[in-house]
Amino acid sequence: MNRQIRCRVFRWRRGSGKTNGGEEPLASRIARLTGLAAAGLLAAGCSSKSISTPARTATEELLISTAVDKAAEKLAKSLKVEGKIFVDAGYFEGYDAKYAIATIRDSLLRHGAALAESRETAQTIVEIRTGALSLDTESSLLGLPEISLPIPFVDVASTPEIALFKQDTVEGVAKIAATAWDRETGKMVSSTGPQYGFSHKADWILMLLVTWDSTDVLPENVEPQPAPWEPWDTWQLWE
Repeated sequence: MNRQIRCRVFRWRRGSGKTNGGEEPLASRIARLTGLAAAGLLAAGCSSKSISTPARTATEELLISTAVDKAAEKLAKSLKVEGKIFVDAGYFEGYDAKYAIATIRDSLLRHGAALAESRETAQTIVEIRTGALSLDTESSLLGLPEISLPIPFVDVASTPEIALFKQDTVEGVAKIAATAWDRETGKMVSSTGPQYGFSHKADWILMLLVTWDSTDVLPENVEPQPAPWEPWDTWQLWE
């Protein structure tokens, strides 16, 4: 959950408060200032707005689905079938399994297969299975990591991370396979063996300030809109 906090402080305008002689007594001025300070503290208020976010990030889903796209394409090229097929996904489980099953069907269709309306009307049963639909992470740091400090009466206290060089890599991994067999005879028609797909997102930091990243989850002509703010584009704010 991301939390945005906005604070408002109400200002009070001081009146003239002068005596008939033109000068306000010192005691009166002190009392007035004390009252204004107390009123300012009481009038200061904050409002908060909570924004709910999904349990999984878009990057995580894109990494897994991109790996699935690559593995499904390899599977469809390897599977040799004839006639109408029925895709049996009874042994297919994992994150984004529905997307993966639909992607395999799409890849088979694009490579010439014909889908049957039901298992009974199919000539060949294509049984698909998954060995992996997940993420691997790796991090390397040259510098000083964040260190927790044992400070009494403080829930969380730590030193900042100082990265002379840092690399964070997240890799999506998909392992899928398919076996095709004749519905009437039960004999095997084709088997793909394990087919693998990989995707990645890597972030680098050099000398605390220089950052860059690399990923294959988006095509080259696709970028987030509006584009994320970059520190070196600050000069545009002053044009």
